[in-house]
Amino acid sequence: MSQRHPLASNSALEITIDKILKNTEKDILSNIKSALDDSHHNLDDSIRKLEHEYDKVISNGKKEADKIEKQIVGSADIETRNKQLLLLEDAVDKVFSKALDQISNVDRSGDYSNLIKSLLKESTQILGTSEITVFTNAKDKDVVQSALSQFSGAELSSDTIDCLGGIIAKSKDGTMKFDNTLDARIERLKPLIRKEIASTFGVGS
Repeated sequence: MSQRHPLASNSALEITIDKILKNTEKDILSNIKSALDDSHHNLDDSIRKLEHEYDKVISNGKKEADKIEKQIVGSADIETRNKQLLLLEDAVDKVFSKALDQISNVDRSGDYSNLIKSLLKESTQILGTSEITVFTNAKDKDVVQSALSQFSGAELSSDTIDCLGGIIAKSKDGTMKFDNTLDARIERLKPLIRKEIASTFGVGS
């Protein structure tokens, strides 16, 4: 049996080791490349996720800012509207205060006498009968008594009432009553005047 030369064996061993090292190196490099690719992929995914989260945070921040802005604007609108309504009420009160002063000092003859007749006529129409008892204040008693001469079945009560002027009419059977005093008419006019002023100045009533 022939013996192999030691150098030949060593050379073969070196070649084998070299191959193993090369293969190992390829595997290592391949694994490193694969790991690097995975890292890049994961990094890209992470960046996309971070960008998404960032966009989400920004979007939520804008929504919250818009919400707060609307609340502030809404609060300002309410405050402005409340101020406008207070001014409106003040304007209405001034209108009626002036009207009340004029009415309390009006001459109880002429046009006022015609007004009383109109109030009596309206009251009998609303109550559906001229069989009424009429109440008025001490200042209007004479003018009302004079006007009643035109209304058959109507009579003036001896009791006076506290009012600016006008009358309260009651059916004689006591089942119906209509307040046609100037005070009541003014109260009925208030919403209409308030609406008119509000419309003129563009204030919500």
